Amino acid sequence: MGALTPPSASAARPDSVQRGLDALVYDDGLPAALASVKDREGREGQTRNYTAGVADLATKAKVPADGQVRIGSNTKTFTAVVVLQLVGEGKVSLDAPVDTYLPGLVRGDGIDGRRITVRQLLQHTSGLPEYGDHLDDHAMQHQYFDPRDLLDIALQHKADFAPGTKWAYSNTNYVLAGLIVQKVTGRPLAEEMEQRIIKRIGLRRTYFPTPGDMTIREPHPKGYYQDAAGAPLRDFTKIDPSWGWAAGQLISTNSDVNRFFGALLSGRLLPAAQLKEMRTTVPVGHTGAGYGLKLMSRPLSCGGVYWGHGGDIPGYEVRGGVTDDGRAVSVAVTEIPPDAAVTERLEGVVDKALCR
Repeated sequence: MGALTPPSASAARPDSVQRGLDALVYDDGLPAALASVKDREGREGQTRNYTAGVADLATKAKVPADGQVRIGSNTKTFTAVVVLQLVGEGKVSLDAPVDTYLPGLVRGDGIDGRRITVRQLLQHTSGLPEYGDHLDDHAMQHQYFDPRDLLDIALQHKADFAPGTKWAYSNTNYVLAGLIVQKVTGRPLAEEMEQRIIKRIGLRRTYFPTPGDMTIREPHPKGYYQDAAGAPLRDFTKIDPSWGWAAGQLISTNSDVNRFFGALLSGRLLPAAQLKEMRTTVPVGHTGAGYGLKLMSRPLSCGGVYWGHGGDIPGYEVRGGVTDDGRAVSVAVTEIPPDAAVTERLEGVVDKALCR
């Protein structure tokens, strides 16, 4: 880190988004940053793509505009949309217990699928422990996990709290949501996402990697990972993403992420009743953010809120969202920021893009 040289001061003054990306690279030391910004009109030519840094620290290759990245927990919103589509079709009930669809599967210390509802899974109020806390870096990069393997890891640990009494983020919730989709439809989750979302709204550069597919198919910046503070960055681009599954396996681009959240908020993916459920939030911390059914609202410095989610997976972090009037931005960086202050500056780029 620190090897990159900022653009010449004599260059034309960049706009606030470019300045924000440049700062993430040249001040905060992230290898690369890329963004896609869509104006409210959404017409052809109204989307602008930005890049900063290098796609490869060894070769100093240029960052591909709107390159593919792993989008991490934005995958959860795709999963939630499929579940809510099934709710709209009368095949799933939000307030039914998990045992209705996966009888006897969810049992453990303080854990009982007869007392956890589908809504609590989607809203992270189930109390289910986080399986990811018990995976090491080697496993996350090289090991294949079946979704049931991930659930088994979680069920070896005590519940964090009684269902419905608190809020706590847990990937385990979305493994179960994905298993419910597969049980109800009789089809793989990836196929349901492909038919119900990806093809439906034309996400041409978004896909759910098949088992054993450790690469990123199209032009992309490499993702990097730091084992510990002060350790050198290592290439973490090629991984087996199965440990993320319904909670974090998708690959996409910033522009496709914008298209997805724009389609969702405009009612193209869900009936009005289910979209209203998705947008019904509980407070998260003291930031003014709210958490719905895998859709978050965050306040804007210029007033109002924007809706989205965000995601990280070793090698990449993505932040962004859309406003009710159709403005959209997605920003990706090629290393999970090393501290919360850098993440705040990343989210500040989102705010500037939506407020300008």
